[in-house]
Parts: sequence; structure tokens; C-alpha cells
Amino acid sequence: MTVLAGVDGCPGGWIAAIENSGGVRTQAFGGFADLAASLGNGALIAVDMPIGLPDHCYGGRGPEQLVRPLLGQRQSSVFSIPSRDAVYACADEEFAADWYGAHRRCCDVARNTSTPPRAVAIQGFGLFRKIRELDAWLRQERGRSARVVEAHPELAFWRLNGRRPLTQPKKVKGAPYRPGLDERMALLAAEGFANGQLETLPAPSFGAARDDLLDACAMLTVARRLAAGTVESFPPDPPRDRCGLPIAIHV
Repeated sequence: MTVLAGVDGCPGGWIAAIENSGGVRTQAFGGFADLAASLGNGALIAVDMPIGLPDHCYGGRGPEQLVRPLLGQRQSSVFSIPSRDAVYACADEEFAADWYGAHRRCCDVARNTSTPPRAVAIQGFGLFRKIRELDAWLRQERGRSARVVEAHPELAFWRLNGRRPLTQPKKVKGAPYRPGLDERMALLAAEGFANGQLETLPAPSFGAARDDLLDACAMLTVARRLAAGTVESFPPDPPRDRCGLPIAIHV
């Protein structure tokens, strides 16, 4: 069978739920290139990270505007990502040397490339290095974007929940929230995931937490639909950015 993977970012890298003819396993990686190389060239991947960066945002990035209304109280989990120029406004070294200064500089570019002018929330800014890592990997070789799609865990759980938003958050004040984790585990168990797969973090974990593990498993359900030809995209006919990458969230 085609190797499938659901991928979520974590503090030290990426965590993946990987499915092949031997079943499902979880593994964490320090870099996306290492993750992709371990899967082989034919793998299909759904990743919780923005792909496709517009030159200008009108009212926000299009896919995010489309999916937020579906998620009810969970819509705040869909962060606003600005233009390509804003994401690349600072060099990698600046993030480490002057994080808040880098945020201000990216905000300046974001305001100049959005209508109405909009800065970058800290949560979205925190994703920039991983967005750039994935973006660089996708642009290294033509055709990679046909087998690696952007997805979002809360939208994946929305679909697993009969197209209804979940009632519980997975974190409260930055800490894991058991009722929310249990709600998501029940939906994943119905998709065939074993309790051990949902409870046990891989070693090394690269800083991944339980919610990252569940999100990676949710991403795997999107990769399964990608393989089956039943995946949906928001919008249905995605535009492409200047690098040819689709601007869409899949579920």
C-alpha cells in the first residue's frame, strides 16, 4: 500500500503518525526533510502547517476565512498567516537574536501586504520558522505539493464528528485538558486507532506532547482520504501562490 503520514509540528521538530502495510506507528523527527526521506518518494502526507503563501491578504488568508465558521468555539485554533513577504521578512538568525524585534518587522510587512492592514498574532508568528522549513522543502522539487497537503486538526476532528465542531478544548491555560483529549481520542478510536497509539509518545519525542500526538493521528485520517480520493479542500478550486503552491486547507 501507499505509505501515508499525518504530521504535526512540535517544539523540537515534527511528530508523525505513519501508516503502511504493517499498520500505524508514531515517530518524531528533528526536521521535515528527515521525516519525508524516511517515508520514501511515493508517500502521501497531510501536515498541520500552512502551505501556499499569498502575495496579499484580503481580510486574511482565504482558507482560514472559509474554515473558521465551521469550528464554533474552536475557531481560534486556526491562526492567521500573512503574506509570503511577511513570513520571510526576517532572517533565521533574527528569530533567535531578537524575537520581539523580528515580530515587529514581520508585522510591518504584514500590514503593508494586507487589506485592511493587519499585523501578525504571536501564535501565527511562532509558526514562521516551520512554515519556512516546509516551504523550502516543497519548492526544492516539482511535484512535491501534489502529495503533501495542508490540513488542520480541528477541521479533521470536525469531519470525524459528523461535520460538527468539538465541544471541549484540548488545552486550558496552556495545560492539557483531559475532557478535550478524551473527546478527540474517542473519535480516533472509531477510526481504528488503538489506545496505545493515542497514549504513548515516541522516543525521542522532540518535545511533542499528547495533544501533538492526537493531532498527528487526526492528520493521518486526512491522508487516508487523500489516498482514497475523498479529500475535500477549502476552497474547492484552490489558487496558487507565486511559487505554484496551492493555498488550501484539506479535510
